[in-house]
Amino acid sequence: MFDLSKKRWQWAAMLFMAFVWGASFILMKRGLDALSYVQVAASRIFFSFLILLPLSIKNLKLINRNNFWQLLLCGLLGNFFPAFLFTLSETQITSSLAGILNGLTPFFTVIAGLLLFKHKPNIFQTIGVIVGFSGASILITNGNFSSFGHVNLYALLVVLATMMYGINSNIIRFKLSGLTGVQITSLIFFMIGIPAGIILMLTDIGAALQHPVFATSIMATIVLATFGSVITLFVFNNLIHHTSAIFASSVTYIIPFFALLWGILDGDHIGTLQIISLIVILIGVYLSSLRRKPKLL
Repeated sequence: MFDLSKKRWQWAAMLFMAFVWGASFILMKRGLDALSYVQVAASRIFFSFLILLPLSIKNLKLINRNNFWQLLLCGLLGNFFPAFLFTLSETQITSSLAGILNGLTPFFTVIAGLLLFKHKPNIFQTIGVIVGFSGASILITNGNFSSFGHVNLYALLVVLATMMYGINSNIIRFKLSGLTGVQITSLIFFMIGIPAGIILMLTDIGAALQHPVFATSIMATIVLATFGSVITLFVFNNLIHHTSAIFASSVTYIIPFFALLWGILDGDHIGTLQIISLIVILIGVYLSSLRRKPKLL
């Protein structure tokens, strides 16, 4: 029914991921109301592990000498370390800034593809990345680029996470093409889920349980695990196989727009500048999806 080899489903998948991941930064913030950043990150991974366990057990036979290290790297670089980096960063920066800085991912996807896999992007993909990031930059600075100088060191944790995402996308594209998105997602969480559970058990869970908004925080984390990790990663990993790592990672350009939509629910105002930046972002995503020069009408 959902054929990701068709363009319309690729764009539908892109919008779905952006919608969910646009909300994930707010969900992390809500998780931090009662939990520590370590607890939010570890519980997100551990809950994802539990949800996927039946599939993971079914797919264990697919692990072999050739793909074990690639799967482990995907688990660590695409999920484990970024989960902790993002929650730690959000203890000091806003969720919207974290979400918008996530737009650096396609840049590092291109760089990692070039340096590690000798994959040279075409001219339209290169232009698309630049255009898309320009649109994201408008949102980051609200049109005042001098504000870049005021980003604190915790924002660099998000940049580090996007570097990891870039490497992860290329590993999936070039090293794990024989596995489906569902198989990859279930196996990587099987590898990182138990360590995350151990880390969670070593934290002061008792103190979190005593917090008056513990129920809300843990529910936000469960929703984050179910939609922000499991379901969207199914879609993302499959999309990479049907398009390119660059196009799939370009979802991070649309995430700021959906972050703004979620912000409306909190009373935020959407102005002309945001609408213009969204148009620029969508143009960048379209160009990054092109594998060759488009035919002229």
